[in-house]
Amino acid sequence: MIKKIATIIVVGGMVLIFLFDIAVTFAQNQMQSRFPVLPEAFEQCGEATRLHFLNVYNGHSILLQSAGQFALIDGGWGSDNPIAAVRRPGTEQRVVDYLHRVAADENGIVRLDFVLATHFHYDHVGGLPAVLSDPAIEIGRLYLPFRPNDDRVSWYVPILRQHLMEIANERGIPVIAYLPDEPFMLGNMQLQFLNTHWNERRSENDNSIVTLAEFGEFRALLTSDITAWRGVERDIARQVGPVDLLQLPHHGYTGSSSAYFLRTLRPSFAIVCNFAGRVYPNVMWNMTLVARAPYLSTVQENGIVVTVDEAAQIMVTNNLHFP
Repeated sequence: MIKKIATIIVVGGMVLIFLFDIAVTFAQNQMQSRFPVLPEAFEQCGEATRLHFLNVYNGHSILLQSAGQFALIDGGWGSDNPIAAVRRPGTEQRVVDYLHRVAADENGIVRLDFVLATHFHYDHVGGLPAVLSDPAIEIGRLYLPFRPNDDRVSWYVPILRQHLMEIANERGIPVIAYLPDEPFMLGNMQLQFLNTHWNERRSENDNSIVTLAEFGEFRALLTSDITAWRGVERDIARQVGPVDLLQLPHHGYTGSSSAYFLRTLRPSFAIVCNFAGRVYPNVMWNMTLVARAPYLSTVQENGIVVTVDEAAQIMVTNNLHFP
């Protein structure tokens, strides 16, 4: 009898969770439908302020643009991952081709004020060697956050970092290991790096560099792979406050996008660098019920461009890559 009652409770609970998930999914779909994403027209770029979220599958790569200046945050997957167990198709050529398509001048030269490696996981920095090696891409400086070369980091972290440093040195690109905390300008957009100090008690993901981008009244928070573990999201949220645009932390995986984080940031909308269908239930629930905001997927939209004017009006477009 007791076993039967327990079974009924368990099965009933599972059914309720299933129905709840369906209801939240429906609500999130309704939010997304009220947030149209228009086709991209590159001839309209001009001197605009834009954030380009590239489609690098389950990776991460963002091109910043303002008043004719450009900077790159991460470079997506590479084709020569040293971790054989997680080999995936590289996306470095997508990134390089996109830079040439969007940021090249009349002579075919791409000039990036800086390139930032937010942290040393291959879905973020695997594509950077191709960017750094391209002779038609000129880079003002390369931010490679400090990591100790000892057992406090995973074995592949110093390998990836050293590889990037060697390429930069060969091309004469200045390498900066200790990132500035103070705000600085990229064109008309103010940028500030957060979470810049290495913390040995935190994981490589939670040591990710976070970027706050501001243009007039518009604020965007680019969170890379931070999580809610060890208070990282809490600390960032308290430091930043409300934003218009949020890049969902850690590709929308579980353990990130906590209720406190989203309640404090109150984003108008979010972008996830991942397949939207793989956003974990807790993230979807928190975005829908706590933030009450839609999230858009770089993969589903084949890349997303967010354009902001001086009145903080936002236009979202898609289809960044060639078929």
